[in-house]
Amino acid sequence: MIYYGLQILNPDYFYVSCSIICAIVAISIGSSWTVAATIGVALMGVANGLNISAPITAGAIISGAYFGDKLSPLSDTTNLAPAVAGTELFTHIKHMIWSTIPSFIIALFIFLMLGFNQEAPVIDGQLGALLTSLQQVYFIDWYLLLPLLVTLGLAVKKVPAFPAIGIGAITGAVWAVLFQQDLILPYADSGLSSLSANITVVWQVMHEGVKLNTDNALMNDLLSGGGMGSMLNTILFIICAMTFGAIMEGVGLLKKIVESLIRFSQKASSLITTTIITAFGTNCIAADQYIAIVMPGRMFKDEYSNRNLPPENLSRALEDGGTVTSPLVPWNTCGAYMQSVLLVNPLEYAVFCFFNWLTPIVGITCAVLGYKVKTLVKKDSKNINEQLKIPKKLRRVKRVEL
Repeated sequence: MIYYGLQILNPDYFYVSCSIICAIVAISIGSSWTVAATIGVALMGVANGLNISAPITAGAIISGAYFGDKLSPLSDTTNLAPAVAGTELFTHIKHMIWSTIPSFIIALFIFLMLGFNQEAPVIDGQLGALLTSLQQVYFIDWYLLLPLLVTLGLAVKKVPAFPAIGIGAITGAVWAVLFQQDLILPYADSGLSSLSANITVVWQVMHEGVKLNTDNALMNDLLSGGGMGSMLNTILFIICAMTFGAIMEGVGLLKKIVESLIRFSQKASSLITTTIITAFGTNCIAADQYIAIVMPGRMFKDEYSNRNLPPENLSRALEDGGTVTSPLVPWNTCGAYMQSVLLVNPLEYAVFCFFNWLTPIVGITCAVLGYKVKTLVKKDSKNINEQLKIPKKLRRVKRVEL
């Protein structure tokens, strides 16, 4: 995915290409931070060398990275939001499309307009070296995309996240054993048979992740990582956020906050709008996107249920207001991280993160217009009579108990 994604970079449409490349990689690996720290750094280097606007380039990188992160079933926030709201992962992703896709299309159009005034860059240097290193280290061909297609196919069939991603990972491991022997065997201990070596390396990678050691530091950073162990810090942070939320709920603070907010949310549209704004506000106050998802999710979950709104409405609102707005806040962990890797102040690049601004706006617009806002159908006696096509005369017959 990374190899073919880099090759779609068109020098005449630099900003659009930046955003699309980062989106493709982010969907495949599920991490906006990794994309920004690897592909993003390479694209920033090209932009700086060609005297292209660094803030606009950073905005394009972040827009693409968070678009891919938001729609990737491998993303931690994309798994966290439906878990907090109480819905299924792929139901959540499918419902997010209605606010995410239009926002990204509009953002790409704006980047395209901005790119018309830029000189066409010549893409070489870091990106060219990265492509060469990928060819030297990995065996690359189109049919190696099969594990990704298997995962996407299972997602389309609405297979639950755990077996879908698990089967995709196992398929990837089998493909690695079949086609990447030159990469696997150096990681195995000497003295092991070929079969034992393959099983050992695959098992270690699933637990500890990949650790490349090549002459290209950029590729080492891009493709090193992963594994179950890499998620422990995120899981611990989520536990801390949920503990903090539980304490606030236990002492009654959440109830007071919810009551004051719900007082101004008499309709479904105002409730969804309030959720999006609250998630963004939590990003500003709590300074972390995980808390911005967990806290409002706990606060509004019961109210969505009371108003007959399915939980995917809540999960989408949490992502629209919490996930994508986190890099826009300079003191947020995401904003601070993006500044550290892209070397652009959030106050400078935030203006050009068009996708990150448009997503909550589109989400609020959909809520106000009632577009793609799901409601639960109450199965009352009238609806049951109509569904069963019971004649009106028979509906009036009363049951006589003897």
